[in-house]
Amino acid sequence: MTPTTPRLESVRWYVVLVLGLVYALNIADRYVVSTVLEPIRIEFNLSDTGVGWLTGVSLALFYITVGIPISQLADRSNRRNIVAVAMGLWSLMTALLGLTQNFWQFLLVRIGVGIGEAGGTPPSTSIIADYFPRDRRAFALTVYALGLPLGAWLGSNVAGQIVDHFHSWRAAFIALGAPGVLFGLIIFLTVREPVRGRFECVDPITEEKTSLGETLRFLWSQRSAWHINAAGTVICLWGWGLMYWTQTFLERNYGLTTAEAGARLGTIYLWAGIAATLATSAICAMPQMREPKRIAWFLAGITLCSTIPSFVIYWTHSLWVATLMLWIVVPAIYLYVGPTMALLLNFLPCSMRAQGMAISLLTANVANLIVAPLVVGWISDTLAGPLHSNAESLRYALMALSLTGFWAAYHYWTSVRTYVADGQRIQLTAATA
Repeated sequence: MTPTTPRLESVRWYVVLVLGLVYALNIADRYVVSTVLEPIRIEFNLSDTGVGWLTGVSLALFYITVGIPISQLADRSNRRNIVAVAMGLWSLMTALLGLTQNFWQFLLVRIGVGIGEAGGTPPSTSIIADYFPRDRRAFALTVYALGLPLGAWLGSNVAGQIVDHFHSWRAAFIALGAPGVLFGLIIFLTVREPVRGRFECVDPITEEKTSLGETLRFLWSQRSAWHINAAGTVICLWGWGLMYWTQTFLERNYGLTTAEAGARLGTIYLWAGIAATLATSAICAMPQMREPKRIAWFLAGITLCSTIPSFVIYWTHSLWVATLMLWIVVPAIYLYVGPTMALLLNFLPCSMRAQGMAISLLTANVANLIVAPLVVGWISDTLAGPLHSNAESLRYALMALSLTGFWAAYHYWTSVRTYVADGQRIQLTAATA
């Protein structure tokens, strides 16, 4: 194991900072779509289902299609280069969204965004896993996850202000996409590719490269990893699925403008998200939390306690109550990211980490970019006629989705049952690699 020195520590945290900013821009480029969902729907004359296809499904289909091949490449080659190229591609495509003039142009460019974003998180988290030993990964990846609330704030508050200032939803895409092209170059020039498997006693030269089939079989055999992945998938369906539609919900039900709804949500995303992520990183750094089962219990409890408030957000007719509940629920949506990534990575060999993370992101993105936009949109469109209101129909659709939080908590709780056996299998795998 490489000894820790002040210089090594500074390099480690620089990498976390830079990759965290990559994550922030990734999230911002996603959230800006939710912020301008209603103006896009109105201009292109779409139903709720149609706008779900255009903005969510188009991204997800190509994200998940190319995500696995890119992750396989990341488990075999230079991950830093993949992140740098992906960053430049999705940022350029995001900026180009601001130049589209119709449904089909937007759809094609949105596909390009999905292809680029597929090369972001899997190699980034794999890089961080090779900069930190096993018992410090939850802390490091939780700090990395600060990019989530920062990106959400950029994509909601800042984007909303840009839309109102320029009186155009297209300006938000251009403003948030253009800086990422330059940032990709910064990654290429300043981030160093770490030795793969340096903390698992694996020889990177003689280590066998694993196929996707081997990774899938191993993931299935690791029941802990399976339930952790299931929990992360369902919590994305619950939390990110709700947030995908919440901006539109506030605009329709309370008459807020794009900037007003974006500022309200963006402020909550930024401050509640950062506070929750920092608190979680501090908790994960405690000696008592170095046991993976304690982290899983913590996540299960937080998700369970946040599900009822998430229902109240859409049940109430009071903007004040809905806002208060958002301050309670949003932290739960953000704090799970780093610890869940760390739990999953700890139960996968280093040669499978990027592929394992890509599989996790595949299922998560199916949930929050395909299932949530389409199912919520379909329920809303179906109920709009009988209720004579697309505001009330969206309310009922989101109340139904909110209850899936209980399902996510179940998987976190259940994952603990096989931690000991699965942890021993990982150690054996590393020792015989």
